[in-house]
Amino acid sequence: MDASEHQALDRYEPDTALTRLIRIPVRIVVLVLVLPVRMAWDLLAAGWHAFDRTLLRPLGRGLVWLVDTLVLTPLAWLFANVLTPLALAVTWLATALLVWPWVGLWRYVVVPVAKYGVAVPLVWLYANLLTPLGHGAAWLFCKAGQGVARLFTTLLVAPAVGLWRHVLVPAARYGVAVPLVWLYGAVLTPLGRGTAWVLDTVWQGTAWALGLLWQGAAWALGGVWKLLAATGRGLGIAVTWTAMTLLVAPAAWLYRRVLAPVGRETAEAAEVAWRIAGYLSRAVGRGIAWLYRHLIGVPVAWAYRTVCTPVGHLVRDAVWAPARRAAAEAGRAARGALATARETVRQARRDAWRALAGGTGGRRSGEPLGMPARTLGSTTTVPSAAQASETSLLGEKLAKQG
Repeated sequence: MDASEHQALDRYEPDTALTRLIRIPVRIVVLVLVLPVRMAWDLLAAGWHAFDRTLLRPLGRGLVWLVDTLVLTPLAWLFANVLTPLALAVTWLATALLVWPWVGLWRYVVVPVAKYGVAVPLVWLYANLLTPLGHGAAWLFCKAGQGVARLFTTLLVAPAVGLWRHVLVPAARYGVAVPLVWLYGAVLTPLGRGTAWVLDTVWQGTAWALGLLWQGAAWALGGVWKLLAATGRGLGIAVTWTAMTLLVAPAAWLYRRVLAPVGRETAEAAEVAWRIAGYLSRAVGRGIAWLYRHLIGVPVAWAYRTVCTPVGHLVRDAVWAPARRAAAEAGRAARGALATARETVRQARRDAWRALAGGTGGRRSGEPLGMPARTLGSTTTVPSAAQASETSLLGEKLAKQG
């Protein structure tokens, strides 16, 4: 026994007495329950396939043909023969009535008027009047601005600069900045350093005292926490052992020894029962098909071969073929009569034309004249004689001498 067979045998481990006890009854009960479902399923599937093959597909093809014949083909003809020419005509009419007049108005009226009546005079006015006037105004404004700037600098800027440079700056430097710098370096800096040393000393003492207090509190809290942790660990171990002993172990045993085997055997029984029900349903279907073939199909085929086929051949040979030949002969006779009538009408029209307009020979305009034939041994032509191959007189004489 190889490894695969051993694994296949060990798949259902542990194989207990409960498993062996419930296997056969469960399979029998599941087969009884599954067999009607499987037969109903196979019957519905076969009916659906037959319905689809005999009704839905022909109905779909008929609907497609009907839509194509009654909707798409008329719409395509309408679009190609009515809507497209109508749209082209409407487009041409709209272009002729709306676009072309506006284009002509724009091209031959608005553009020339705007160009020669507005643009050209404005360009000339700008180049010959406004530009020199603007240059003169700019020169005058520049000169006036320079004078105003020089006057403003002399009356306001120079006095303000002298006041700032020779009065305000020395007063601010020697009256405010120098005394403040001396006060900061000689008085405020030593005072701040002494104050900082005192505060630092007080803070270090306070921090040392707080550190001693914190260490004592932490040691006390650590002892209490260790005691509580040991107590909680013992209680957790006791509760866990109790739960595992009283709840988890029985539940695991019940699942492993009862629920898992029952579920596994039920699933296997359902699979086997579905397969056996398929075999039984196929056998029943084959029996019904055999009965249908021998009770309906064979008699119908025999009736078709022995009755319908000879009758159809008789109708084809005795009725249809003579009727078709008679119809063909009538069609040929009708076509011949129509051709004779057309030729008669054509000849009458030619005779009427000759009688009205004159002319001989019955030749219609546009036909080639052809070359008149000569009689043998003569150089004269006869209009009514049939055309023959022409031979030179020298050739005829040589042929006679030979």
